[in-house]
Amino acid sequence: MTGPSSVVLETHIEKLPLKQPFHITGYTFTECDALVVTLRDGELTGRGEGLGVYYRHDTPTAMIRQVEALRGLIEGGVTREQVLSLLPAGGARNALDCALWDLEAKRRNASVWQLAGIAEPRPLLTTYTLSADAPAEVETAARELKGAKAIKLKLTNDPLNAERVKAARRACPDAWLMVDANQGFTRDTLRDVVPTFIDAGVAVIEQPFPIGQEALFDGFDCPIPFAADESVQDRSDLARLVGRVQIINIKLDKCGGLTAGLALAREAGKLGFQLMVGNMGGTSWSMGPAFVLGSLCSVVDLDGPMFIRADRNPAISYQEGRVWCPDEVWGGPRNVAA
Repeated sequence: MTGPSSVVLETHIEKLPLKQPFHITGYTFTECDALVVTLRDGELTGRGEGLGVYYRHDTPTAMIRQVEALRGLIEGGVTREQVLSLLPAGGARNALDCALWDLEAKRRNASVWQLAGIAEPRPLLTTYTLSADAPAEVETAARELKGAKAIKLKLTNDPLNAERVKAARRACPDAWLMVDANQGFTRDTLRDVVPTFIDAGVAVIEQPFPIGQEALFDGFDCPIPFAADESVQDRSDLARLVGRVQIINIKLDKCGGLTAGLALAREAGKLGFQLMVGNMGGTSWSMGPAFVLGSLCSVVDLDGPMFIRADRNPAISYQEGRVWCPDEVWGGPRNVAA
């Protein structure tokens, strides 16, 4: 797409308070900040949202500076392909890239999934995520999940992980279950808890070891597939994960947008990895582009809006454990300005 000079760029940062604190290894979140990029072309509007990557200090304040530095190029009609070289992987490129996709869909009167050459979307089974709380709180929260058929349980670097997994399984005996350590394990602590994972029917172990310590996977005897999240930011990280993990978690804030995410998915697939789509939180404007990518993935984790106090209107929907993004939420052909 080449945009005409009539494009007007708007940027702002929105605070998104969470319903309650959310705990993972090394962090407790009470809110998240999102960069919103809006591109206006007459009555047509394209939007993108980026939260950045907290553990890389990719903050919305830095992100908005990155986008504003390109204002002249953007309003002159920058293309998505040009943006790949103008901005590094991260939240700023994600927000801008997704706004360009959304605007292109309006201009061409087609859905983003059609522009991307992906099959018509369907509701996707998504995980519902549980915070790394005390086991009793995990069990209570799991019992309160409405319609969840798949659960992602956060774990952390403390002695309570086995009890957390048992609690989640007691509460949801029939749910598909994965665990996410967010880099919190050593080989010894993981080895100690793997028998509990097996007994509980855990299907995937996500990012057990810290970034840069991927060699810890070598020779680790575990029948449960491993997924890489923090260890894979973009395509340059794939080669060192071959033979070490089975699943790649693609997040648009990490790789820098839907354009890069689709390219990462293609390359990871060629290398034999299964695909997962995740999120850094956010509203339905973050989930919409990831939902498009989700059609290519065997694991989907797109529950971010469930944790914030208020979502967009219209918003994506969660029913019977599945997520659905209508065209009017993001990426559709409708010619609506706001």
